[in-house]
Amino acid sequence: MRLDKYLKISRLIKRRTVANEACDAGRVLVNDKVAKASVNVKEGDIIEIQFGSKSVKVEVLDVQETVRKEEAKELYRYL
Repeated sequence: MRLDKYLKISRLIKRRTVANEACDAGRVLVNDKVAKASVNVKEGDIIEIQFGSKSVKVEVLDVQETVRKEEAKELYRYL
């Protein structure tokens, strides 16, 4: 699944366009490498998102096309 879509589905970022812009600005890392929005995300990948002075690091546990809001947190684990 594309990185921008995963960030939206998992609700780490609210909208796909915002996820796309964050990737274009170089604020999203996958496995310690700057990632474009089109990068393929798979289970076990480490995603780091930089929000201003804050940084969020998660491990991808599952990749699903659709998920309910209550189940979105089961797709990743904070590190």
